[in-house]
Amino acid sequence: MGFWGTALYSGDFAVDLRATISAVARLPFDADRLVEILCETETGVANNPADEEYTTFWLVLADQFARRGIVSDRVREKALEIIGTGDDLAALERLGMRPAEIRKRRRMLEQLRERIISPPVDRRGTTLKKPQPLLMETGDIIVYPTCRGKCINPYFASKELDRQYTKDGPLPWMQDGWGAALIIDCGRAFDFLAWYRPLTIIEARSERPSVESLRGAVLWKLETAGTCSQAHFSKMELQKIGTLSIDAAKVKTVFRDLRAGISAAVSDISLSNRLGVFSHTPAWAIPEPGRTAKGRSPTIIGVEQILL
Repeated sequence: MGFWGTALYSGDFAVDLRATISAVARLPFDADRLVEILCETETGVANNPADEEYTTFWLVLADQFARRGIVSDRVREKALEIIGTGDDLAALERLGMRPAEIRKRRRMLEQLRERIISPPVDRRGTTLKKPQPLLMETGDIIVYPTCRGKCINPYFASKELDRQYTKDGPLPWMQDGWGAALIIDCGRAFDFLAWYRPLTIIEARSERPSVESLRGAVLWKLETAGTCSQAHFSKMELQKIGTLSIDAAKVKTVFRDLRAGISAAVSDISLSNRLGVFSHTPAWAIPEPGRTAKGRSPTIIGVEQILL
């Protein structure tokens, strides 16, 4: 049995959805379009009343829209219907929530109802005036310093604050290798939010890679897409060392079912989460090139097969 708390943001889904709404609210679109985008990102939940997170989806949307002063009749009416019919409480009872917790949840829903029906106050904040710049283009090769296979965490003010936990205790981030990535696709979600999809080398290098050293029989793994602001680009100390001509048709042949990085862009998942390498490559981490394995990134030997 999972955990379902009485607060609106007790679960991971609600917390993640709140972050997604924060990113989507920056888009310069009207409320109806924002709702469409959010429903598109969670199609299986937003349009399926049988899903256990269905009521949470609409209640979180209503709460976040109310807090930001975004007026959507669809969201308000859907949330008020869920509260009024008791659908949220019924769903939690089916999941095993106890009577005392149900009473707390009911009080929370009444507070949410008052917030939803209150006159809106615009707190949406600054929306994007123009599309985010593409800091990297398809075909760009980037290299970056690593510590124990990890790139610099850009969410820290400085890399020295990124403590590495070892058997000898916490140690400050200190470079002991190099990673490299080839951007095989990039774009903008909804023409505004930039995203990038990298291939990364499997194993860290002891010396700064060159374009020449990355060609030939080098093992690469496909990563999911990520975002990268100028601040993150600088903090991760990413360095562009060259550009290769990518053949998009060959990429689709080698890596089937690739999708645009819209989800990563909307959820603002940093590219820093995609650039990890192994200090020493364990056998389990290397699926046979050309095949996929559950929980493992697809790999290729040599990038020549996806170049023009």
